[in-house]
Amino acid sequence: MPYPDRNAYPDRFYPVVDTLDWVRRLTALGVGTIQLRAKDLNDGEALQLVTDALEIVKGTPTKLVVNDYWRAAIVAGAKHLHLGQEDLATADLTEIRNAGLTLGLSTHDDAELDTALSAKPDYVALGPIFPTTLKSMRFAPQGIPKITEWKKRIGSIPLVAIGGIRFEQAAEIFAAGADSIAVVSDVMQNADPDARVKAWLALDTEAA
Repeated sequence: MPYPDRNAYPDRFYPVVDTLDWVRRLTALGVGTIQLRAKDLNDGEALQLVTDALEIVKGTPTKLVVNDYWRAAIVAGAKHLHLGQEDLATADLTEIRNAGLTLGLSTHDDAELDTALSAKPDYVALGPIFPTTLKSMRFAPQGIPKITEWKKRIGSIPLVAIGGIRFEQAAEIFAAGADSIAVVSDVMQNADPDARVKAWLALDTEAA
């Protein structure tokens, strides 16, 4: 299976972070796609956060993906959006598309995949692949074979694997059919995050 183009969206290494400091740090390291996922913000706080984050990546090759706050993303002029299933249910997809935003969607089971595909997403995220301690999950770990199964179902739409994935497992995840790996704790909770990011980026470069 040929590797995706290095400029494909999202990049093969797709870190998910929750602060502007992390966005700044990863942008400086040359990360191509960063998702900003901060919870429980009001509209004003969300707009300020997205605006500040876009300012950080401005003039760099880094693509900022806004998690959940679709109104703030539109107002701030973001280009990329990611929604969970609950947010998808209340979001105005027409307004999102009219604003020119790409749309990535989280999925955890067959029903959610059907819902996601009906929205014609730019990528689908499947998780959790492995157990994760970052948030309580009402879904059991999917396991690597599920990646292969879902990639067959979604065809050319990029598939992002997420949930408890470490660098050491990346080759197996890609071989199973994932186009991209979303990484949270393997970077944010790492003793040497910069070195870990560089390892992921080197893997990306080798594959290109």
